[in-house]
Amino acid sequence: MPGPDDIPLPNLKGGDLDLGFADEGGLPTREEHVTGKGAEDLEHVFDVPVNVSAVLGRTRLEVGELMRLGPGTVLELDRRVGEAIDIFVNDRLVARGEVVLVEDRLGVTMTEIIKADR
Repeated sequence: MPGPDDIPLPNLKGGDLDLGFADEGGLPTREEHVTGKGAEDLEHVFDVPVNVSAVLGRTRLEVGELMRLGPGTVLELDRRVGEAIDIFVNDRLVARGEVVLVEDRLGVTMTEIIKADR
């Protein structure tokens, strides 16, 4: 019975492995296959407005409680300190991130991209 050491493998350095790339004949070149479409292919959607929101956390209040809130009131949210925040684009969760301070403004840095289930 042949073992794993008996299986011949292609010489990857010698170029005898056909990866399906071609410079002509309808197949994509290696560069096109690896890089895919570039940003210039998406220029027609660059000016489409989107709504981006970063959600620090949520809480539930009754209307009466909401009416009693005043300056300096602290609301307890459903997140812990240091926990990632949710980043939505057009009401769809697309990423998680962290709050950062940039000069005198708050910002968000993405730490995890959420893949869409379609």
